[in-house]
Amino acid sequence: MNTLFDLKNDVAVVIGGTGELGGHMAEALGSGGAKVAVVGRNAERGNNRAKAITDAGGEAKFFAADGLSSESLGSARDAITAWAGTPTILVNAAGGNHPDATIPPGADICKLPREAWNTVFDLNLVGGALLPCQVFAPAMIEAGVGSIINIASMSGIIPLSRVVAYSAAKAAVINLTMWLSREWATTGVRVNAISPGFFPAEQNRKLLFNEDGTYTERGGQIIGHTPMARFGKPEELAGATIWLASRQASSFVTGQNIAIDGGFASVTI
Repeated sequence: MNTLFDLKNDVAVVIGGTGELGGHMAEALGSGGAKVAVVGRNAERGNNRAKAITDAGGEAKFFAADGLSSESLGSARDAITAWAGTPTILVNAAGGNHPDATIPPGADICKLPREAWNTVFDLNLVGGALLPCQVFAPAMIEAGVGSIINIASMSGIIPLSRVVAYSAAKAAVINLTMWLSREWATTGVRVNAISPGFFPAEQNRKLLFNEDGTYTERGGQIIGHTPMARFGKPEELAGATIWLASRQASSFVTGQNIAIDGGFASVTI
């Protein structure tokens, strides 16, 4: 068990815990002693993630929910509370993009479909932050304790080319986070956002990598802007420890176990 942070009295809800980034966050919370509710739509991935946490000595359970439905989230909240008690940690890691909301070379943003734009905003802002906060925060506010962590993106700070709707939606997540943090500051509930860079996951693996594991042209352009590109392919980094002179080291790291020491980050991939 990770003794750096003692979370044994916490109940952590990870919405989007069935995904790559949210799943690893769920495992990290479980290693700290929290009871972890892995929430998402894919029961197979959710149960596998919960099993990984319990196999490592933690306590976790999968709860099915649709982040775009207040009713579904409310049912999950009630089931989680009955299982482990009032949640004290909420990680909003659900989100994604839509191919029709991107601007490939030669395309015109003036012809971007409104439906695709709305889909991306619903995924990342409404289901990825707003609705979960509305459903889970009231109990935290009543208890006077809680930590909400929204997952934004570096593209919400410096927009990437092509993913215009995604970048705008993540910028909105950051803005909403700042608004909520101010509104709930006196209640004992903290609201923060994390802005990662690219993490290899199913939704972007084909964008970043060829079948042989080398970078695609686009992947090389993206990852080439980060210190990660200097060290080789991800599978060649297994077990390596990299020291990075950056307070945003986690924005381009594909692994876990990030330790900040002053302005440096020690990362074990």
